Amino acid sequence: MLESFKKNRKGIAAMLASAICVCVGQLLWKMSADAGVVPMIIGFGFYGLGAFLMIFGYRFGKLSVLQPILSVNYVLSIVLGFVVFDEPILIQKCIGVLVIMVGICLIAGGDETSEGNEK
Repeated sequence: MLESFKKNRKGIAAMLASAICVCVGQLLWKMSADAGVVPMIIGFGFYGLGAFLMIFGYRFGKLSVLQPILSVNYVLSIVLGFVVFDEPILIQKCIGVLVIMVGICLIAGGDETSEGNEK
């Protein structure tokens, strides 16, 4: 499992950064409903940066390992909703976050390709 994280670390880091940028971009879009066009434009910038980081990250790992890491966006959305908008975090959301995080770790750590079989 640790070998998979080590082998895909650049891709994993890029995907995590992508998820953060996309989540911040979406947060700014929500804020723009009340605050006007400036947060919306800044949100597009963050979202675009997230897309760039995602494409960049695909160079450093397998799609089946890297793509699910973007699910951390759901976890960040719950946290940002709580911090910025005082949205409640119910037990169902906590269980969902736990399931997502366990799934991300299992998928990211499950790249079992041996060096002799790599393309």
